[in-house]
Amino acid sequence: MSFTEPAERVALREAVAGFAGDYGAQYFQRKARAGEYLTELWAAAGKLGYLGVNLPEEFGGGGGGIGDLAAVLEELSAAGCPTLMMVVSPAICGTVLARFGTPEQQQRWLPGIASGQSILAFAITEPDAGSNSHNITTTARRDGADWLLTGRKTFISGVDVADAVLIVGRTEDAATGRLKPALFVVPTDTAGFEARPIEMDLVSPDHQFGLFLDDVRLPADALVGDPDSGLLHLFAGLNPERIMAASLATGSARHALSRAVAYANEREVWGRPIGAHQGLAHPLAQVKVELELARLMTQKAAALYDSGDDAGAGEAANMAKYAAGEVAVRAVDQAVQTLGGNGLASEYGLGAAIATSRLGRIAPVSREMVLNFVAQHSLGLPKSY
Repeated sequence: MSFTEPAERVALREAVAGFAGDYGAQYFQRKARAGEYLTELWAAAGKLGYLGVNLPEEFGGGGGGIGDLAAVLEELSAAGCPTLMMVVSPAICGTVLARFGTPEQQQRWLPGIASGQSILAFAITEPDAGSNSHNITTTARRDGADWLLTGRKTFISGVDVADAVLIVGRTEDAATGRLKPALFVVPTDTAGFEARPIEMDLVSPDHQFGLFLDDVRLPADALVGDPDSGLLHLFAGLNPERIMAASLATGSARHALSRAVAYANEREVWGRPIGAHQGLAHPLAQVKVELELARLMTQKAAALYDSGDDAGAGEAANMAKYAAGEVAVRAVDQAVQTLGGNGLASEYGLGAAIATSRLGRIAPVSREMVLNFVAQHSLGLPKSY
């Protein structure tokens, strides 16, 4: 058993940290406030191979695991450049297509995802379903050899920069008549596909959209994988989603903590740095402890997933996402408190992080649903929903 990362991943972290440092929080905030995406960073990261470290080598990837991609996102976030599209495009969509896509689907999409030249969004959430994927009403029905997809999705990230969306719908079982999950790759320029922006108070380059699908005609090969195994395909993407969300949150917590520690070392009151006072030092130290615990659980979840232990990874990924979401909120709050009035000054970028740090408690699964999962599956308590 080892609690240290392999030398290759350590080197990857160092390289990404150096790369991200050339962009930094000011670049991120400037692009976010202008309503623009991190186009330059994304293109450069793809060219350097960072976006596809988890994808198969035959499609231009690095042949690594989700732990490697999570390390990339954590370092980008620690440098002040968190992007939800790394959770979505290479982690969720890339993983699902690499595991279950047809050779044609893999050849069409994976090289572009790995290079950053193509971005795929992911759509599961619906207005009336929320976290209950069993209540999804987006439905695909056969029309000759084609599919007709109809439904609505909400809070879908990055549709404005995506070439296609991996959409979770349902199809009818011919034998039972029951609806079963199915995944479809839908190019964003397909007739009948409409995306409407959702106005958000978040200052982020990753914009949110509602999708309206009105008899969107898709070819037969838009369906991903075995039509009878859609639930398996879906959950293959959800564990990487949680691991990556945890990495984004721990990286963001690292960024906030580093800002607070630097300020506490430099700012002097009554003849000594404010970090010498336990009223500030102890809360920052507590954040550090909780941060390292969350990072450790995230690395455990990634190791379990990369070893093929989907069940173990599911438990660990949910716990990691919970812990990381909590510490991100605590880190930002304590950083703002440490900086005082400067914590809300645009120069330091922490004011905007107050809202964005809360995202880790809500998405991609709420902390309450994680606790439901742990209560039922880890503790054996009765199912509550």
